[in-house]
Amino acid sequence: METEECKAREDFKTKQKGGNLEKDSKSDTKAEDTELSNAIMSRRSQPSYFSSETWEGYNFSDLEIRIKESTDVYGAVLWPSRSTKTNYNLADKNVIELGAGTGLVTIVSSLLGAKVTSTDLPDVLGNLQYNVMRNTKGRCKYTPLVTELIWGQDLDQRFPRASHCFDYILAADVVYSHPYLDELMNTFDYLCQENTQILWAMRFRLDPENSFVERFQKRFHSEELYDLPSLNIKLFRAWRRDKWTNDS
Repeated sequence: METEECKAREDFKTKQKGGNLEKDSKSDTKAEDTELSNAIMSRRSQPSYFSSETWEGYNFSDLEIRIKESTDVYGAVLWPSRSTKTNYNLADKNVIELGAGTGLVTIVSSLLGAKVTSTDLPDVLGNLQYNVMRNTKGRCKYTPLVTELIWGQDLDQRFPRASHCFDYILAADVVYSHPYLDELMNTFDYLCQENTQILWAMRFRLDPENSFVERFQKRFHSEELYDLPSLNIKLFRAWRRDKWTNDS
């Protein structure tokens, strides 16, 4: 009887120890997530009394990147680039960014040696061009190209497939409550050729955005590369299915 009781106690201690290890692991993950979230949010620099501009400061490979926000159009981009730059060799790759915004992803990709085509709406291009040129001039192997792209419009004229084959399509926070989700899907589909990979960071907010992900996964093979729960951000990698499915 004593032996059975001792064994039961040992089993209980073992289970308790295992449970504590699992809790410690979850606590460590949560702490890392919180630390990264705080680091992202602390990058914003408030304007001084005499300035009307808002800047965000970043450091990449000992290089300072300064991003000027344009307050009259769309906001800044959040992109967990640390997780992608170590897993993907962008040197000499043809890359296109959709919805480049303030240009951070374009800048980092250019610094990594990619040939980048940076795209957004006409109203955004002035600030985008300024940020990209300011942070890449004299630093990059290839000068980034900043150009207009309205999702779903004139794709075959602006980016004919015979001469525009991209290794990567980059997109950060392009899915939110706007009426152009179908056009965005069609743009992904047009630009994504047989050997193209999509790297897409998304911040989850509303159900329509979640349904976009479901539709996207019907059209493309996809996998989750990175999860930042405290900011509701996930990073996906995707590529074409053998057969395109029209789910619209």
